[in-house]
This record gives sequence, C-alpha cells and structure tokens, in this order.
Amino acid sequence: MRGIELSKAYFEEYGRPMLENDFSELMPYLCVGLFGSGSECFGFDDEVSTDHDFEPGFCIFLPGEDIVDRRSAFLLERAYAKLPGEFMGYSRNKLSPVGGARKGVLRTDEFFEEKIGSKNGELTLEQWLTVPEQALAECTNGEIFFDNYGEVTKIRENLAAYPDDVMKKKLAGNLLLMAQSGQYNYKRCIDHGEEAAAQLAVFEFVNAAIEVIFLLNGAYKPYYKWSFRALRALDKLSLEAEIMEYLITTGNDADTAEEKYYAIEGIASDVIDELADRKLTKAICGDLEKHAYSVNDSIETAELRNLHILAAI
Repeated sequence: MRGIELSKAYFEEYGRPMLENDFSELMPYLCVGLFGSGSECFGFDDEVSTDHDFEPGFCIFLPGEDIVDRRSAFLLERAYAKLPGEFMGYSRNKLSPVGGARKGVLRTDEFFEEKIGSKNGELTLEQWLTVPEQALAECTNGEIFFDNYGEVTKIRENLAAYPDDVMKKKLAGNLLLMAQSGQYNYKRCIDHGEEAAAQLAVFEFVNAAIEVIFLLNGAYKPYYKWSFRALRALDKLSLEAEIMEYLITTGNDADTAEEKYYAIEGIASDVIDELADRKLTKAICGDLEKHAYSVNDSIETAELRNLHILAAI
C-alpha cells in the first residue's frame, strides 16, 4: 500500500471521527492531508521506503493563534498522539508531546516559513529565484483530504508553478548550460583525451536538460534521487529519460562517445522543437545557446531580463 493511501485510510478510520466528535468547534478552521517531505508525499514510495519514516499518520494544519489558540492546539496534539499505534500492519512512529516533524498537528504559517521562508506563500522576485526547487515541490505535492478554512489550499495554489518570467529566466539559464556542456564541451573534452571531464560535461548536460523538461511541463523537480522517476511521469519529453540514463551510465571510449554526442544533439533537437511549438523562442537553428538568449529576451520584467542569464541557476 502506498503511503498516501495508508494515510487517508487511517484518517478516515480514526482521524475524522476524532475531529468530528471531540473538536467540532475547530473543524471550520482545519485542513487535513499529507504533503511535504518523504517519498510517500510524491507517490514514489515502495517496499524499500517502509524501512524509515513510513507510518499511518496525517497532517492537521492550523491557522495562527489568533484563530486557534495554544490550548486548543495542545489538546488536538494530545488527541492525535493517542490515536491507535497500529494500523493495517504498520506502526506509528513515536511522537513528541507536540507532534512530529512530518505528521501531526502543524501551524500552517510555520510549515511554509520553514520550507520556503514565507508564512503565506507570497514570494518576492528574489525568493522565486533562490528558493530550492525541491522545497516548492514539497509545498505542492501530496494530497489535501479536506480544507475547511481554505488557507492551505490558497497558499498551495499561489505556489503551484513559477511565475512566467521566472520560468523563462530559469529556462534560459539551463538552456545555456545544456549548450555549453553538451553541444560544446563534451566533444572538446573527448578530443583532449579527458574522459573524466567529458563525463562531468555529460552530468552537467543531463542535469540542465532535466531542469528544462520540468520547466516545460510546468512542474517542480523533486529531490535529485527521485528526479528520474518524476521525469518519466511527465507529459512532455518524458521519453528523454531513457536516453539521459544511457548518457550518464556509459563510458567515453571513441565509439561510445560518438553515439553519446549524437544522443545529446537528439535531446537538444527535441527541446528546441518544444520551445518552438510553445513560441518561447524566435531563434531558428540547432544551437541551444541562441535559443537561450532568445528566451531571455522575451522576459517582460526588465529587472529580471537584464540580470545575468545564469542568475536563476
């Protein structure tokens, strides 16, 4: 059973009755669900995932103390801690008296401030450029079971995707990295006999290409160990995952290096086609560097457009 399914079943069996019977006066202000850190919040959990931080549990999000006071929060925390410790063959992790770090009773503003540095999900331009992408993914993954107060849902909607100009700045920077590492430096490293450096160029190319594909899908790239799994589930350009896996898991002898160079150019061509289809570039060529600057030139916010092209990387 997946973690989200386990969480929802546990909530319906024990959590919802507890809230409705004992905390009916708080129900209008509560949000319950499961999102944040952990593979189960992305739907990436499997048998291996059950060896740590895998349990029947859920998150109860509370608004500020002006709405739900400390005593009410404490009583709710204590009631959550007393819920059954075993469910469907899984044991709950031991919690402190004020709940656990990933599940239990959480203040909405504290959760989001810890993740992204903003209590209400409103980010400045600088924050959009610098907040770790995986943190944004953790703020918007998982599932809300109900949100009577609406605060959490509103914040998640505000964070659902990069603003258009921020997306373009990040896209432009990563396109430039793809050009430099894959279309230019990989072959030069091979010609110099630097196979290790060539493989570093491949890693740079693949990492930038993954970023580009997530941006073109309007999605946030999760923590790196889940990036390929998430990539394969995207709607657009997900088939590139197999080619990129080949690039980073093979050597750089002469014959393989030639195949890898053509694979790099193939990925570049597919990305350029998508850019053209989306009218994100005016360049007409196979050089990703020219497309990078074309994307950057289309940014409407002058302050952002005039920053170094790699400012969002």
